[in-house]
Amino acid sequence: MNQRSAEYDSVEGPVLAHLAAAEPTARRIADALAEALDPQEATSAAVAESAGNWGVEITFRSPPDEAAVRALISLAAGEKYGEALCFRPLARQDWVASSLAGLEPVVAGRFVVHGAHSRAQVRPNRIGIEIEAALAFGTGHHGTTRGCLLALDGVIKRHRRRPLSQFRGDSGFRILDLGTGSGVLAIAAAKAFRVRVLASDLDRWAVITARQNAGLNKVPALLDVVQAAGVSAGCFRQSGPYDLIFANILLRPLQQLAAPLARLVSPGGRLVLSGLLRSQGTAALATYRAQGLVLERRLLVEDWATLVLRRPARVR
Repeated sequence: MNQRSAEYDSVEGPVLAHLAAAEPTARRIADALAEALDPQEATSAAVAESAGNWGVEITFRSPPDEAAVRALISLAAGEKYGEALCFRPLARQDWVASSLAGLEPVVAGRFVVHGAHSRAQVRPNRIGIEIEAALAFGTGHHGTTRGCLLALDGVIKRHRRRPLSQFRGDSGFRILDLGTGSGVLAIAAAKAFRVRVLASDLDRWAVITARQNAGLNKVPALLDVVQAAGVSAGCFRQSGPYDLIFANILLRPLQQLAAPLARLVSPGGRLVLSGLLRSQGTAALATYRAQGLVLERRLLVEDWATLVLRRPARVR
């Protein structure tokens, strides 16, 4: 997006776009923009501005193509919202702060994803995950990320007969986070199970950001973050098979990776698929059922679906 209006002829720094909308519409617009915009160039979020009033804020690293952004919003919610969008330049030092300030903590089961400004709001019986990444996907506000966190919470509950403390330090319990983005899912799993987690992303900035967030959350020794596309790199085979895999990407790459990814799931292990619209869940499920996996749980969060699949344990 590089076309700009005359208003920005002299603007080279970050730009904030804002519009007011009811909560369901604001969330729908923010989710649509999160899918369409390059996360290294822009972030979007539905923000609770006051009692009952919501809005959408989009922060661009550089001046965007206004017409293209308005068109995306019009497709998601109607022309009146595209026309209502207002743009204004920001001081460069406000880029990260404006992307995250005001975002409410996200609660998903026992997990709370929050920024530094909400650190004190995390109760002692919750697992807090602090994320201050403006340029990597995954602040926890997107429906796919929340779906994966709820899936992780469910996996923990299914192990009630085996106390969670027994997993901690158990090097035999292996976890993979494919397409880690900001590292939020890998960090959540590492903090919950206290075991090493392998996280990967094809984007170099995401790898750097995930490592920084691991340090921020005091689990750098538990996260191995690598830059890799797909699952063909040797590190995946050496660390696998895995008892728990997260793949929060998109339908098409999930379908393309079905065979090699399914082979990395250990007998009795689980694969959490997300990045799927509700209408795409059945197609993804059919692809992975063909690889011998079975559906254990389907979570629907807003317009998004998260699938928890399991490889049946071997029959003795």
